[in-house]
Amino acid sequence: MAKLRIVNRTRQTVLATEADVADTSLKRNVGLLKHKSLPEGQGLWIVPCEGIHTFGMKFAIDAVFLDRKKKVVKIRPSMGAWRISLCLWAHSVLELPAGTSEKARLAKGDELTFEELE
Repeated sequence: MAKLRIVNRTRQTVLATEADVADTSLKRNVGLLKHKSLPEGQGLWIVPCEGIHTFGMKFAIDAVFLDRKKKVVKIRPSMGAWRISLCLWAHSVLELPAGTSEKARLAKGDELTFEELE
């Protein structure tokens, strides 16, 4: 799948201009572990996914848990290394640079749109 532009339709804010998709077992297992940072505008959408960990990560992230309709059901801001976060009613998780959810005023119940980039 191509990279995605992710927009908070509820608040008309851009969350990511170039998000990758982790939609295979291998991609989900590796996630962001090989990265040294996650620059502004980037992200990783992990689908399907109900829980994540940051064991071995070198930077903090915002974790946004989404239902099947891409509605925000939980936000875990600035999740540091060696943490676990779960949301059993989530269908996917969007990982963003730490601070993105606060800057974009993201809130539970917001609806996101995912646009495939060419």
